[in-house]
Amino acid sequence: MTTKSTTATQESVLRFASSSIGALIAETVTLPTDVAKTRMQVQTTLRYTSLRHCLATMKKEEGIAALWKGLEPALLRQVCYSGLSLVLFEPVRNGYSTLFNSKEGAEPSFLERLLAGGTAGALSITVFNPTEILKTQIMTSTTPQTMSSVVKRVYAKEGIAGFWAGLSPNISRTFLVNAAELGTYDQAKSMLIPYVGEGFAAFLGASTVAAFASATVSTPADVVKTRMMNMTGDKTAVQYKGMLDGLIRTAREEGGMALYKGFTPILVRKVVWCSVFFPVYEMSRKAMRDVL
Repeated sequence: MTTKSTTATQESVLRFASSSIGALIAETVTLPTDVAKTRMQVQTTLRYTSLRHCLATMKKEEGIAALWKGLEPALLRQVCYSGLSLVLFEPVRNGYSTLFNSKEGAEPSFLERLLAGGTAGALSITVFNPTEILKTQIMTSTTPQTMSSVVKRVYAKEGIAGFWAGLSPNISRTFLVNAAELGTYDQAKSMLIPYVGEGFAAFLGASTVAAFASATVSTPADVVKTRMMNMTGDKTAVQYKGMLDGLIRTAREEGGMALYKGFTPILVRKVVWCSVFFPVYEMSRKAMRDVL
């Protein structure tokens, strides 16, 4: 409920601005775990044995700045993707609620929240897939890379379509991530508020639940997505035909647990990221709404 009357356009602006603030802070804080996760997912022989070993090896061999490789495209991706996802989430959720409920003004169900989160995320990442290509290739490179150098290389070898490499698994992964994050967060928050009030405790508790759910359901698709994006522009790499082919070949050639490569850094990152992002988003949105 709003404390002051705001228009639909103002609410969209508030959601985008608040999510941008939250995304910038959360992404900067957690990027080292994302870099480690990405490195661990693309390895086909055991180079990094754990999150701690990966971070320590990168720091030793490439310098501490390597832990923030890809920060620029990561921030660009999060601001654009998270912003659009949050702008879309509530209208899509309310739309599903209206579609599936005959009772006007009914509280959205958990399923409707999950579908809304997944839909919002899938639509957003379809638009901003190129930012993930840039982030992935910069993070996995052991030599310095810039966004412009990656853009030139991918375009020269793959054309404009190269920037949408891995889109299918990315949509699948993002649908699962956003369904778990936004849907579970929204549901958990609504269940916690009656007990702890609408404040930081509810936001933090719901964030933790959402982070664990997101990491658990999305990691296999995330592994395939990361590998397909890292392969684009590299004619010598063995290409996956699609998400299903990537899942099957990874499991067959490396074992089923390979689909959960990078799970620990994903979980750590998700818990920290969500615990920073959602409280900052909620409090920023409230503060800006009070000013209107």
